[in-house]
Amino acid sequence: MKRLLLLLLVLLLGWIGYERENLWAFPDIISAYTAKEYCSCRYVMNNDAEYCRGYVKQWLPTSQFTDDPASKTITVSGMGRSNRAQWLSERQGCRLQP
Repeated sequence: MKRLLLLLLVLLLGWIGYERENLWAFPDIISAYTAKEYCSCRYVMNNDAEYCRGYVKQWLPTSQFTDDPASKTITVSGMGRSNRAQWLSERQGCRLQP
């Protein structure tokens, strides 16, 4: 039984090492997806704010969510990372800001 647990631990650590870049990027994906999709829902498709909040809701919660209608900028923080999306124009839609 101990050998099996040790083998599983070694396999898990090997998998983590192999996928380390993807695992490191995951926290950014949550806030970036939420900011970009909310911006598109709200300012490209012109849906109301409550509908768009429900549209982008995920299993992993976000810690901060800011919608600035004046500049049409969305800022979302979650899992220690923060991302911002802004509506540019009807032709360009929304874009993630660096």
